[in-house]
Amino acid sequence: MGEEIHSSQFDAQDYARFEQRLQQETALLRNWLQEGRLATTEAQGGFELEAWLVDEQLQPAPINEAFLKRLDTPLASPELASFNFEVNSTPRYLAGEVFTAMHTELTETWRHCWDTAAALDARAVMIGILPTVENESLTLANMSRMQRYRALNREVVRMRHGKPLVLDINGEEHLRVTHRDVMLESAATSFQIHLKLTPQNAVPLFNASIILAGPMVALSANSPFLFGKSLWDESRIPVFEQAVAVGGYDAARFGPIRRVTFGDGYVKQSLMECFEDNLAHYPVMLPVDLGEAPEQLAHLRMHNGTIWRWNRPLIGFEEDGTPHLRVEHRVVPAGPTLVDTIANAAFYYGAVTALANMPIPPRRQLAFDRARDNFYAAARLGLRARQQWFEDKQLSASELIQKVLLPLAREGLAQLGVSESDSRRYLDVIAQRVASGKNGARWQRDYVKQHGKDMRALTAAYLERQQQGEPVHEWSL
Repeated sequence: MGEEIHSSQFDAQDYARFEQRLQQETALLRNWLQEGRLATTEAQGGFELEAWLVDEQLQPAPINEAFLKRLDTPLASPELASFNFEVNSTPRYLAGEVFTAMHTELTETWRHCWDTAAALDARAVMIGILPTVENESLTLANMSRMQRYRALNREVVRMRHGKPLVLDINGEEHLRVTHRDVMLESAATSFQIHLKLTPQNAVPLFNASIILAGPMVALSANSPFLFGKSLWDESRIPVFEQAVAVGGYDAARFGPIRRVTFGDGYVKQSLMECFEDNLAHYPVMLPVDLGEAPEQLAHLRMHNGTIWRWNRPLIGFEEDGTPHLRVEHRVVPAGPTLVDTIANAAFYYGAVTALANMPIPPRRQLAFDRARDNFYAAARLGLRARQQWFEDKQLSASELIQKVLLPLAREGLAQLGVSESDSRRYLDVIAQRVASGKNGARWQRDYVKQHGKDMRALTAAYLERQQQGEPVHEWSL
């Protein structure tokens, strides 16, 4: 989905041609996996950070075109809405002082973003859902001027037979609004963590990412308000799931087709199962003729980009053209600060590695349905959520992270060869955040409880503390 397309209008021949290419490329990937053609490099990681642009009134500022032109870096790109943008990291081997290097690069990139926004009388903000955003801002007039986004919107409307999208969230309060386009999706911004896989470790790491989804949401939740309503601790989860709900029913799965999905089971033998699932069960959404050789897997990757699993398998290519596998862990929101962001990544990389290396596969110790229940419980209640764990244990998310997952994360980072100083520095941020019970969502709720439900004041206070840079567990009210 990251590449621009040349048309947003399609006919029956386009769908037929794309389907044929998709089948061909899926078969090719299957053969490559069987033949051992995929890269087997050491563990590498990277991330994508989505963010907001706001004006002097802290309202969304639809200026990403001018902002990105002035920013002038290959590490940044537009998002669906013209008030959102994305910055990327350089992929790095997960060893030594890797998180210090990630933190340094992100600090430099973010400072450049901040200065560039300021030159346009705007500010850049990292937060899951901007408290000041209103439904009136989420219109096609504020869509980024790219064909792929207009095509995506047109196809979602077509697949829904013109019926409006309904956003319906029951949290501390109830929100129900209708929308006729996909712009609701732009209300939610995330921090997407990438981990390169090998054919040998892909299955255990992918399944461990699924198991970690609940605890990761609990410790990082940062989206409690939308349109002035107090909803879930991580309201970004239901917002995104409902924003591109296209309807439809798959008899083979005995249920609705969900393009944003936690999935319906662990991977058993190979990540090929996900790409076979894409082909068999998900109608083509963007039937673009990409004009590339089958070996580029361009159509397979485009189709995969229109299926938003919370843990999504990706295909990429090395500099020498060798294909590789990655998992994109999509459950974490943006913010609150740079150090919180890198700490979230460090915890994920360590915990997922240790879980994947367990002698008894974790998927045999925690049923998939329980991992899914953990995810939605954590999205609702954050660190207060109950989590089901191995040996039928039930713990709060805080207890699970403190007693079980933090020791595993330290062990996993040691297995990767991450320096002890880096491991201690960033995992201590997680430990103190969880011990205090104060993630981004908790701070926002506590601020509103003390100062009243003024979304502009909340955003101003949040932005001030974000710029000061102290981790969220140290923020004052």
